[in-house]
Amino acid sequence: MKTKAFLEEIRTKSADELQVELVNAKKELFNLRFQNATNQLDNTARIKEVRKNIARIQTIITQKATV
Repeated sequence: MKTKAFLEEIRTKSADELQVELVNAKKELFNLRFQNATNQLDNTARIKEVRKNIARIQTIITQKATV
């Protein structure tokens, strides 16, 4: 998913939905790291993309909490 589309999607979600999204992203990151450790991961760039998405989600959560 493109960055702008992803950002627009998470900005429209509520705080509870963002927490669920964050948990899912962290699970995906864990699975990707596990696959990488066992040499089953083909697209290693996906790890970096998921890490950045987690940071984006956390940023939006913080922004919503301070407003």
